[in-house]
Amino acid sequence: MTNCRNLAESLNSGCVCQSLDRDALRTALEHEAPDFWDTVIAPRPHMFSDVTVFVGARDLARMAEVIAAIEQVTALPAYRQHIGIARSAFPEPRAQSVFFGYDFHMSADGPQLIEINTNAGGGLLNAILAHAQRSCCPAAEAGKIVLPGELARRDPAEMFIEMFRNEWRLERGDAPLSTIAIVDDDPAGQYLQPEFELFRRLFERHGLQALICDPRDLMLCHGGLWHEETRIDLVYNRLTDFDLTENVHAVLREAIMRGAVVVTPHPFAHALYADKRNLCVLTDADLLESWGIASETRALLLSAIPRTELVTPQRAEDFWARRKQLFFKPATGYASKAAYRGDKITKRVFDEVLQGTYVAQALAPPSLRKIEVGGKMTELKVDLRNFVYSGAVQLVSARLWQGQTANLRTPGGGFAPVLGVSAS
Repeated sequence: MTNCRNLAESLNSGCVCQSLDRDALRTALEHEAPDFWDTVIAPRPHMFSDVTVFVGARDLARMAEVIAAIEQVTALPAYRQHIGIARSAFPEPRAQSVFFGYDFHMSADGPQLIEINTNAGGGLLNAILAHAQRSCCPAAEAGKIVLPGELARRDPAEMFIEMFRNEWRLERGDAPLSTIAIVDDDPAGQYLQPEFELFRRLFERHGLQALICDPRDLMLCHGGLWHEETRIDLVYNRLTDFDLTENVHAVLREAIMRGAVVVTPHPFAHALYADKRNLCVLTDADLLESWGIASETRALLLSAIPRTELVTPQRAEDFWARRKQLFFKPATGYASKAAYRGDKITKRVFDEVLQGTYVAQALAPPSLRKIEVGGKMTELKVDLRNFVYSGAVQLVSARLWQGQTANLRTPGGGFAPVLGVSAS
């Protein structure tokens, strides 16, 4: 493992090749939608980075092992009872939910899982990006280079279409799937709106009627969910109101409760996996042992997930004293919103954290990727995302960024493909 990791680190610090073939990427995107690059991508100049991120093959395998271990724990009745899964207020669906995102930082001790997302964006964009790369420099030839996940052997369009069709089959059996709605608040104003359009066109190429809409435009009538005169069979849910408690999402919430539509990702999945309080459970050694989790699995989880604790006012002095070693995150937050590094937090903000529902996670600093931007060398932070469906890793991608939290606003940064390296 060490040799693979050392080689990956060497490439990330020494290989500054601009591997992205932007002409090939533009051609691939405009094959999906004419003028897509000029009208949609160009206004988002920091969406794609020009470089590749390298990860040791054994570290990629370890991430998959961590994901499998979490699947094992979340299936336990004791786990579900402990987290109070009833708080989701939704019955458990038969569908698996699309686009889980397991986000890792690389450390000297291997990958560290910092959070789980259940409506991870960027899967289709990153799949297209991964296939628009040039050969890298001779330094990369020192080891075997592989594309991780199912993307290495499957066409992304085939992989994703089959995933959505499987979601439908799990809920509706042999009934025909006709219409898919991609739903988000103000979809035209979302940064990842380009991906909505790519999915719409992908669905249509495979014989499905597809539309992009705001949940405010949905109606529940005649036993189904409708958008104007179109009845919707399946909703691809991109909302970040994960339990659909906001008034504007009441129609979609009621449609789920009545079984009037198939929704994926499903709110139940967020409660089961992505509520950050669940990380407190997954890093509680005594609880895991009491549930009969094997010692090897416990060791894996405890070594690969930074210790996570529920923040309570009763322990305010303790958390304040240890704040420089902690990262504070809202339990149901997303995209680093209202999340704070402890060494940056002010007393005023800390007092606000105490009044909310927060967890404190041991700091797991991201690794670095050296790149050239505007003729100058710089180092960007690296966030690794495993896109997962039904426990299987479909692809692994990276985000390169600067600042306190991950973003798509850094010059030279953005989405980047991940390649696994094995020492020869």
